[in-house]
Amino acid sequence: MSKKMKDNFKKLKERVLDSLNNTDESIYESLASIKGNTIVTGVCGSSVTATFAAKVLEAKNNVDTTKVVEPNDLTYTKIDAYKNVLSCSYSGNNFGVYLAFKNKLNHYLISSKANPGKGIANLTYSSNNPENSFISLAGTLIPCSILLNYYLDGKKEKVASIIQSYKYNFDAQCDTFEIFTSEETSTACKFLETTFVESGIGIPLVHRKYDYCHGRSTISNNYKTIAIFISTNSDIDRFLLEKIPKYYKEVIVINTTKGITGDYTALIKCMYLAKYIAETKKIDLSDVNHSPLVYSLYHYGSSHTV
Repeated sequence: MSKKMKDNFKKLKERVLDSLNNTDESIYESLASIKGNTIVTGVCGSSVTATFAAKVLEAKNNVDTTKVVEPNDLTYTKIDAYKNVLSCSYSGNNFGVYLAFKNKLNHYLISSKANPGKGIANLTYSSNNPENSFISLAGTLIPCSILLNYYLDGKKEKVASIIQSYKYNFDAQCDTFEIFTSEETSTACKFLETTFVESGIGIPLVHRKYDYCHGRSTISNNYKTIAIFISTNSDIDRFLLEKIPKYYKEVIVINTTKGITGDYTALIKCMYLAKYIAETKKIDLSDVNHSPLVYSLYHYGSSHTV
């Protein structure tokens, strides 16, 4: 593992706790003010935050409906039934934020930097010790931790107790990884999917568990793949885990509990799973040998900011 990636994982908990301790308490009041149906947006690492934020708002704020949407898709999405849009963005001022706020809904932004645009309620968290990494680790876990702390009524010690390192030991030399998930573990799954694609450590294929029961088992019958099974020990989890092992090179089980805290726990376990696979394949998550297209594509629409 490179020194850069090693340092970023070593400092992961420290960075999260620093943010929890130094973020202005007003962010929780701002989160509590979000009432009514809400669209949540975010891309890549911030799509993980968006997925988690939607869950927290439904559970904590009794929001009837949340919908996670890629900013560009808002152009084609009927939004009449929604009152708010919450944009998740580390930088706080990019084309995705511009697209998310190109409407007459109430605009909320959760970010490490405030956006000076008109009519934006800034939910700005502290990030005094920013990481330098191609794959967002602290950049993803910090806003999710702020949201979990809000959900847990400020029990920072509970959040801190969940953050720990996890070790794995299996033959990770494989091209395709089939990820088994459900709504309960959608945040953890989203992290794995985006990380696999952005880093190139493998090709992710995501299965909703009941969908898998209706024909999606063919890939492993024809190709040598590894299953990553995020389990909450439900009936369908036990059923599938009894049936599938002989069809896969490996079945890696990520055990967690149901609910928001369980999804957060699974997210951390999946971060360390990605670390293990990257180490095995000698790929640096913090310094990815990415496509030359990255720089030419990343700044699409950059002339439009809020």
